[in-house]
Amino acid sequence: MDHDDEANRLSARASRYARLGVNAGAFAARVGVNRLRGGGRETDARALASVLGTMKGPMMKVAQLLTTIPDALPADYANELIRLQSQAPPMGAGFVRRRMLAELGSVWRERFSEFDLKPAAAASLGQVHKAKNLAGEPLACKLQYPEMASAVETDLSQLDLLFSLHRRIGAAIDTREIAHEIRQRVREELDYEREAKVAELYGFMLADRPFVHVPRVEKTLSTRRLLTLQWLEGEPLTAFENAPQEARDAIAVGLFDAWWRPFLRYGLIHGDPHLGNYSVVASGEGDARKVEGINLFDYGCVRIFPPRFVRGVVELYLALRANDEAHVAEAYRMWGFPKLNRGTFDAMTIWARFICGPILDDRVRTAADGVSPSEYGRREIGAVMRALRAEGGGLVIPREFVFLERATIGLGGAFLRLGARLNFHRMYEDAIAGFDEAVVAKRQAEGLASVGLKG
Repeated sequence: MDHDDEANRLSARASRYARLGVNAGAFAARVGVNRLRGGGRETDARALASVLGTMKGPMMKVAQLLTTIPDALPADYANELIRLQSQAPPMGAGFVRRRMLAELGSVWRERFSEFDLKPAAAASLGQVHKAKNLAGEPLACKLQYPEMASAVETDLSQLDLLFSLHRRIGAAIDTREIAHEIRQRVREELDYEREAKVAELYGFMLADRPFVHVPRVEKTLSTRRLLTLQWLEGEPLTAFENAPQEARDAIAVGLFDAWWRPFLRYGLIHGDPHLGNYSVVASGEGDARKVEGINLFDYGCVRIFPPRFVRGVVELYLALRANDEAHVAEAYRMWGFPKLNRGTFDAMTIWARFICGPILDDRVRTAADGVSPSEYGRREIGAVMRALRAEGGGLVIPREFVFLERATIGLGGAFLRLGARLNFHRMYEDAIAGFDEAVVAKRQAEGLASVGLKG
């Protein structure tokens, strides 16, 4: 790729940022005209497609988050956002050289025995290059795209517009706290120094779970906008959808440990469990295929929770298990929900029982338990939204809810794809045995201090 082509790519990015403000206004105007003409949300979604069709990058992460939060945006809006997003155009070799020079200095190339200028993978905020250190060990170098801070702020302003429009058309929930949470987490993802510390912490938290592999951080080859990790080979989860049941169950147990053990013991959760963020290590072929472990990737979207919130999650499970309404109400207060009227309490409990269904049921089962994946949760979500709107809508969702919900639903989706058959109840009971909020607080403080990370 020559210099002119690279300059054109940069110019295209800059033009995109300039267009977004105009596009946002155009979308608002089109929605207003559509409403005056009696149009519905399908037409609104087409308007969204028309004016945001050029968006790429950070908004993809936002859209993925929103699809897991019932009624955060209309489903057709969120689906349009996901459909429209594509990976940001990869940086050419010239751009990569200049970016690496900016991060590691003029002799950057001498610090690697190999470095592939062609990206191995592209993501919303950067791209990954395969390399080798001077000892010949394979590495993954995640290099942030230029001007990402500007892109994030621009895309977040569009998020505010979408939320504002949704509130005006009778949303069942109030999205303001959700918006604050997403803003903070997406901005954190720009800081690769923070992500390196979180990856180190995950290695510590999962040290007694050798089935879950956390890549080693190469600190001397990492900066705020360059993260270099050990390269871990593995296969996508989709390659195991028809594997023997034992193999699929083993993967599911590993995923359960990777997500819920850090949360219940240290108050941290990986908030982005989509399929690209883990891979499977296996040996053998066909019916003899044996899963050796899972690789866990991407530590930019990790949420640190107050230990009291973690206790609230455990207490809600215990209250639902005992069918104790007073205990359920107290757990909701620990989550940050204010005093709830009867209708709102009942609506939330429909959702809580649905989410906790697999872990409340003491038997071997699949996550969906006979319900087709396409229908799973649809009836419950509909009942919850109708009940909340009957109460006047506008339920304020605590910000901590966002990434816990994302992790729970994302992980459940992986279990569904695997068709895992496990006693999720026994797994969860083992995980919370001896739970103590004070112990979680102590572990969290010691863990964060060990890697120099703030809570």
